[in-house]
Amino acid sequence: MQPFRMASVLLFSSSLALAQSSLLPADSASSGPTTVPKTPVSFDLSAIDKTADPCTDFYTYACGNWRKNNPIPSDQSTWGRFNELAEHNRYLLYLDLKKAADDPKTPLQKQYGDFYAACMNSDLADQLGAKPIQPALDKIDALSSKSGLAALAADLEQKDGTGVFFGFGSEQDQKDATKQIAIVMQGGLSLPDRDYYLADNPRMAKIREQYKEYAVALFKLAGDNDEKAASEADAVLTIETALAKGSMPRVDMRDPDKIYHPQPVSGLKLLAPDFAWDTYFAGTPAPAIDSLNVATPDYFKAFNAVIDQQSLDAIKSYLRFHAINGAASWLSSSFDDLHFGFFSKTLQGQDQQSARWKRCTALTDRALGEAVGQDWVKENFPPAAKENMDKLVDALDTSLNKDIQNLPWMSPETKKQAEVKLAAFRRKIGYPENWRDYSKLEVKRDDLLGNIHRSDAFETTRDLQKIGKPVDEKEWGMTPPTVNAYYDPSNNDINFPAGILQPPFYDVTKDPAVNFGAIGVVIGHEMTHGFDDEGSQYDAKGNVVNWWTPEDKKQFDQRTGCEVNEYGNFEPVPGTKLNGKLTLGENTADNGGIRIAYQALMSVLAEEGKKAENQKIDGYTPEQRFFIAFAQVWCENRTDQVQRVRALTDPHSPGRFRTNGTVQNFEAFGKAFGCKKGQPMVPDNPCVVW
Repeated sequence: MQPFRMASVLLFSSSLALAQSSLLPADSASSGPTTVPKTPVSFDLSAIDKTADPCTDFYTYACGNWRKNNPIPSDQSTWGRFNELAEHNRYLLYLDLKKAADDPKTPLQKQYGDFYAACMNSDLADQLGAKPIQPALDKIDALSSKSGLAALAADLEQKDGTGVFFGFGSEQDQKDATKQIAIVMQGGLSLPDRDYYLADNPRMAKIREQYKEYAVALFKLAGDNDEKAASEADAVLTIETALAKGSMPRVDMRDPDKIYHPQPVSGLKLLAPDFAWDTYFAGTPAPAIDSLNVATPDYFKAFNAVIDQQSLDAIKSYLRFHAINGAASWLSSSFDDLHFGFFSKTLQGQDQQSARWKRCTALTDRALGEAVGQDWVKENFPPAAKENMDKLVDALDTSLNKDIQNLPWMSPETKKQAEVKLAAFRRKIGYPENWRDYSKLEVKRDDLLGNIHRSDAFETTRDLQKIGKPVDEKEWGMTPPTVNAYYDPSNNDINFPAGILQPPFYDVTKDPAVNFGAIGVVIGHEMTHGFDDEGSQYDAKGNVVNWWTPEDKKQFDQRTGCEVNEYGNFEPVPGTKLNGKLTLGENTADNGGIRIAYQALMSVLAEEGKKAENQKIDGYTPEQRFFIAFAQVWCENRTDQVQRVRALTDPHSPGRFRTNGTVQNFEAFGKAFGCKKGQPMVPDNPCVVW
């Protein structure tokens, strides 16, 4: 389980597709890719649309031709520069997995090779049909009273990979970040957000009907007759709607204070007295606990009302659905196609299912990421890359420190605390110092769903057994090939997996302007997360502590309020606006990140002298190359369905607004491109925080 405040990540994760380029040998076509993904490039001149005015719409100028020439592949719902690199990394990872599956050289390779091979055996999955989930369904069918629900819930989670009703795990204590405590939180929903159940508009009403139709079809595929399937689907929607009503909105969950309610276990029992908590906890790998953080108290009241008011048969229908739905993607093609049809095609606008080798590569990385990652790093991440990244982080650190010192709206008292926090930043680059030990995880070459359940149980056990122990500050929250980055406020650290440290983000052959515009802004983005509306509530030690003077906090809130209004008026598709409060942290990080990366570049150019400052490459000044490199990281195309889902659920703004929203707040952009005051990219009242 990932705790709520796990990290502020650079982008929203999505399924990734294969770009088409040169052909592979024919003998690989039967089980793997038929093409090699093209290698991403930094500063792509062919992507630029020179018919567009950079002062009117910089995103179209920097990305217009890329967007025209890179339509969304049929097996994707989003396609962008992140996806290009992720597919490149995935292909390299696939090569390792294929070799390990065919001819493992080490016990670790045999383990992840067998996992991948089991996943690729779709013929066996089709032969088995629903048999792999029958043990879970039998347990649910055997439930004879509500008093047995707690024991069953624990058993389903630990042995059958079926999480129901709520989340239970460990997290760092907000008031003492050196300690791991237990946490329970809301969960139990299948649709992307509570609003999908509660919003009173025709589009959401139609989705609810489609969801119910999907549930009916799923129950029938599992063996139920028409009447029973319809009744069970009604029960699922009724229970999930009740849970949605008790769920905390996403914006509120970004506030550390609103999701921190430490109390004795007896307090949780008062919130949900009809659930046998002692029995449940005893059925998990957690140590004995006497207190925990009940992150979302109102949810557990709603959960108890479900137990009290819904019939035993309705609750069993809910459990059956979650057992089937959670496994559907890895059962027979009939289950897989049905699940894809609703969750990917209907909700996301994705036309075709991704190739199985892609899905199995991603699944193996999820289950055994630090096993596969060891070999991937050896082959794809030279030591020099880590050293170069350290130097870039040093440059951004110096730049942010200067930025804090020069803030006109912040008092010396608060500046001092901000500088203390910045000085305490820890950095993790590339891969973990200590690799995770998977020796106790059993993997069978002929048991895909069992492998998934055992790997989930392995991670659950690892997470729960942290409770009461000191925090492992060296642990990573992403696997090495991941194209992403994150800031963890409880650890006060910035994290850059090896997967992102290559073109188009970092390229040793490019000039400083390009690298500072791409990976430099990424570094600055993660650093600024330490000082956004959420990160600013944590001190240098990772504790939630108010280190702001009242006047400085007022100034900060006014400035971030400007960003809330600015981004809240952006419309990714007609009739759907972004949520400025939900995206505030990421927008602040984008705006701060580009400023400190730009200032770091200016310092480098000043050290190199006038020639470097004035030198044009490809017809662009260093300043212009910086901004184009930044924008081209966010070149992307999305389906309208994805735009609507993300507007409700994603704390990140779409690429167009991450680009235009950021540069229109930065005076250096207008100067670099000769824009005039009042043009769209040079508004009269820009939003400036850091």
